Amino acid sequence: MMDSLIELWQSTGLYQIQWDQAAMIVIGLLLLYLAIVKKFEPLLLVPIGFGGILANIPGVDIAVGDGILYQLYSMGIGSGLFPLLIFMGVGAMTDFGPLLANPRTLFLGAAAQFGIFATLLGALVLTDVGIFDFTIAEAAAIGIIGGADGPTAIYVAGQLAPQLLGAIAVAAYSYMALVPLIQPPIIRALTTEAERKIEMVQLREVSQREKILFPLMLLLLVALFVPSAAPLLGMFCFGNLMKECGVVQRLSDTAQNALINIVTIFLGLAVGSKLSANEFLVLDTLGILLLGMVAFCIGTATGVLMAKLMNVMSQQKINPLIGAAGVSAVPMAARVASKMGLEANPHNFLLMHAMGPNVAGVIGSAIAAGVLIQFVQAM
Repeated sequence: MMDSLIELWQSTGLYQIQWDQAAMIVIGLLLLYLAIVKKFEPLLLVPIGFGGILANIPGVDIAVGDGILYQLYSMGIGSGLFPLLIFMGVGAMTDFGPLLANPRTLFLGAAAQFGIFATLLGALVLTDVGIFDFTIAEAAAIGIIGGADGPTAIYVAGQLAPQLLGAIAVAAYSYMALVPLIQPPIIRALTTEAERKIEMVQLREVSQREKILFPLMLLLLVALFVPSAAPLLGMFCFGNLMKECGVVQRLSDTAQNALINIVTIFLGLAVGSKLSANEFLVLDTLGILLLGMVAFCIGTATGVLMAKLMNVMSQQKINPLIGAAGVSAVPMAARVASKMGLEANPHNFLLMHAMGPNVAGVIGSAIAAGVLIQFVQAM
């Protein structure tokens, strides 16, 4: 009888749990707190946090072998399926109108991707001096955090550095959620009060024909030069084409509502499965979080500086605030630019202007992801 009781006690999670598993369960609870109480990216952080708790429960193989979380990971992230379906849904919710009405904002979205490549180089330098030990593939996966685009970061990490997926996903979505806190100090430091007061001219009306042709032209042009960007950009453009063509409304509604919601649940749980203690509680995780923050800050700064540079060379002024919207955090970055513009000038309505570089940032991060994957695979 006593042996049976001892055996029963030893089979419990309380007996088997290690300190690092307990720490990861606390981190999972913290993610749930940030999502539920602070409203930080709740659609992703709730399933990621809960998946992280499940992955660290001792005595049961939920995140390995035949466990449901491992099956979700191998089926959806290992294959790249879930991020691509998310991109299709995002495309179905995207309006290219502000970008087409003011094509110059494409340069702002491109400039904001500089943080990705700067952080890639930074990670390699830190490895070279012996502080961290990142391979080129891992450094590329970390750098993509600077795009502030969660699905892109997950896709690249799944392709290049699956062992770092949990830390990269948490960093990417955390910084996306913290956009209203991170960006304003950087923007204020790089702009004057007069620049923040600049009023931009009304956007022209974009025809439906332009909106239909643009995703097709964008895909063909990019895919021919950077084939590795075709999966992400292709699904993004396909989703947008369904929205704009006007003849498949049911498919468009499904892509931007039911489908993207279902995939978001599975994607979050699958990412949470990589928050196991032995993969997350390592020194490299701290490096990923720090480098991700650096990447995001550099991307914000270069977007603002590009807008200031364009003002030097152009008669038609651009409010530098919208340069910060060049990072891919849609629509949070555009809302930050709009809010700061209204604070500086109550008659300054920048939201639609900021959506141009915001959408350009999504395109830019997808292209950057393709470049990084192509670069690493060629080595």
